This record gives sequence, C-alpha cells and structure tokens, in this order.
Amino acid sequence: MTFSRLAPFFLAFCLLVISASLGALLFFGLRPGIDFSGGSIMEVEFQEHRPSNDEVAQKLSGLDIGLESLQPAAEKNLIVKMKDISEQTHQHALSLLGPDVRELRFESIGPVIGKELRQDTLFMAALSSLVIILYIAFAFRQHGGTVYSWEYSLAALIVTMHDLVVPLGVFAVFGRFQDLQVSIPVIVGLLTVLGYSINDTIVVFDRIRENLKRRTGAALEETVGVSVKQTLGRSISTSFTVLLVLVALYVFGGATLKPFALVLIAGVVAGTYSSILLAPPTLPYCLLLRCFFFGTGGTGLDTLSNFWFNRGDHIWQLTIKNFHWPCFLP
Repeated sequence: MTFSRLAPFFLAFCLLVISASLGALLFFGLRPGIDFSGGSIMEVEFQEHRPSNDEVAQKLSGLDIGLESLQPAAEKNLIVKMKDISEQTHQHALSLLGPDVRELRFESIGPVIGKELRQDTLFMAALSSLVIILYIAFAFRQHGGTVYSWEYSLAALIVTMHDLVVPLGVFAVFGRFQDLQVSIPVIVGLLTVLGYSINDTIVVFDRIRENLKRRTGAALEETVGVSVKQTLGRSISTSFTVLLVLVALYVFGGATLKPFALVLIAGVVAGTYSSILLAPPTLPYCLLLRCFFFGTGGTGLDTLSNFWFNRGDHIWQLTIKNFHWPCFLP
C-alpha cells in the first residue's frame, strides 16, 4: 500500500490527537505556577521522617498564607506553594514546621512580575514561530517548480501548532491528576520542542524538494513517498536516542525537573510522528489553496490530480466538483 493511500488515515490520526489535546485543555485547563500567577514557593528538608501533607497543613493553618499545594519531593523533602508572603510570614511558617527542618530554597514573585512574564512568554513564542516560518520561506526559495516556498512555510506552521498543542494537552491531563503547574522551565521546554520538531519537518521537506528537482518519481505522490522512506530511519533513530535521555531525566530527576522532562517527552514524540504523518500530506492542501486562489499557472499543479484526491473515490471527486477546483479533475 502506497503512502498516498495511507495519507487520509495519517491525517485522521493527527486530527484525533489534536482534538483530544484541545479537549484536555478545555476541560482541565492549565495550572499556572507562581512564575505567572505570582506567589511564593518554599522547599524544605526534614531531618527525620517527612510528615504527611495533612499534618503540615494543620501546622500552617493558623497563618494567612493562601496555601495552594504541598508536594513531596525526594525522600524527605517537601515543596510548599502559597500566595505571595512577606519575609516575616515566611520565617514564621518555617518555624511552625519544626526545629528539624532545613530550608533548601524560597522564591517569591509578585503578581505584576507574573503578568509581565506571561506577556513576554506569549511574545517570545509568537516571535519564534514567525522567525521559523520566515526562515523556511527563505531557505526553500529554490523550490523545484511544484511546491512554492510559502507553501512549505504554511505546512510547517500547521505542524508547529500541532507540536505545541499536543504537549500542552498532555500537561493539562498531568496537571489535573498530578498537580503539575506551568512554570518557566515548562515554557523553555515548549520552545525547545518548537525548534526540535521543526528541524525534523525541515529534513523531510528538504528531501521532498531535492527529489522534486531531480524528478524522482513519475508523479508527486511517488516523490513524497520516496522522500518519506528516505528520512524515516533517520527521524526515528534520532528521536529514540533523545527519548532515552528524557525518560531517564523524568524518572531519576528531581521534582523540579519532572515537568520540564514531561513536556519534552510529549513534544519529541509529537514532533517525530508529525514530521512523517502530518507534514508531507499537508503539502497538497497548501497547493490546493494556490490552485483555488491563483489557478494552476502552468506550475505543474496538474500533477496533483493523481495525489490523494482522484483515486476513484466519488465522494472526493464530488466535493472537488462542487467547489469548482478543475485542477484536480482528470
């Protein structure tokens, strides 16, 4: 079975994953950490045994600290998350935990700084995506005649959105059931995923472009199929070695590293399969937009008539005829 015949199933799978991720974000939402919402976080180590969360909450119940969560870490450590408190309240809370407690860290961020961090994060994510898209449009300016550089950019943008939504959906589920919060390390992980996944996509697109220049295959579908096969082993082996390190980091790393490792694991998995299952099938739809708005223009779009649409499937042909896209008709 050729790649073109499997493409609709690949697209359906990716759509299902995106829908599930968006559903998780809608129903569970993301829990912002103190980096974005403002507040204080204190990590302590008990010299003897670590008391239960109920016991710690009982000790701190007399203080107005807006206790958010108590998260065990390592064997004897405990992470206390609360609202933004003064230094006096901080020392009082520390004394209430007992004399056998050693403070490992204390961080406090005001709501104004948290708001600024949210704005800066959104700006940097948008700027990174824009720079990547412009780079692809520039790097693929010698496009080989069939697929234009902006069509590679548009397909890469769709893949990038997928690769960001999936880790956020996974994080929403873990945040709901394991009390994980979005912090600066998580945002760093998302930006890392952005760069990693687009690298995989560019490798596949570059091979498609080179094979189009060499006229590898009699039709576009054969060129794309050959290109995916040529890059498949490289993508899987590279991602597998990266995942080994990330899984080790998640299992053996401390509590502060788990959210960072989790978002990287989800992002690498999503970026790997999307560069193979989503990126190549998306290109014909980008050509479809050009055909709809600008016509074929003698650019070789007639080769698309054999690519995924005109397969004897009367539903596809009827849809195309109803929308008057003659470049896809025999």
